[in-house]
Amino acid sequence: MASDGAAAAPAKTTQKKANLLDPHSIKHLLDETISEVVKGKGYVEDTRLGNWKLGIGAAVIAVALIAQFYPKKFPQNREFLLGCIALRCVDTYVVLNVVLLILSYTKEKDAILFTHPPAGSFNSTGLVISSKLPRFSDMYTLTIASADPQSISANKPVHFTKSVTKWFTKEGVLVECLFWKDVERLIDDYNSERKGK
Repeated sequence: MASDGAAAAPAKTTQKKANLLDPHSIKHLLDETISEVVKGKGYVEDTRLGNWKLGIGAAVIAVALIAQFYPKKFPQNREFLLGCIALRCVDTYVVLNVVLLILSYTKEKDAILFTHPPAGSFNSTGLVISSKLPRFSDMYTLTIASADPQSISANKPVHFTKSVTKWFTKEGVLVECLFWKDVERLIDDYNSERKGK
């Protein structure tokens, strides 16, 4: 475990604490901290995919609400029901949910953050930050890749795999300065490889 007498956290003075017996709590805390580190390095979050998912989700809810709460009862709403069948409201609901599933499976994968390139950068692509903490394991993997791997300015992904015990005290407090250093070093490794091209 990390030492209890560590330096103050880089971003906040409040201590971040996780339940060490809950891997989801640990991963969530580390992912939130990574987001702070990346934004602190000048990257701006790219919310386009999230906005698309919200729009599709709103359309799914609208179709469901129309089908459920149409104001007339069965004998009077015969035209509406025929219209729903013709427009395939049920099919539209299913198709939109499948589209959401495909977006999550193909675009998001394990990603916790998508970014735009930093302001003033000659790079034309942002980053995709992804992480994994397998079940029943303490080995946390952080990967940084290009948001557009086909771009000429894309770089090879970089990653590290380390035990979460290096960043937490016995009480479950995150030693942010150690974790920030590891994340910043990985971002610098990604950017330095680009300069070496």
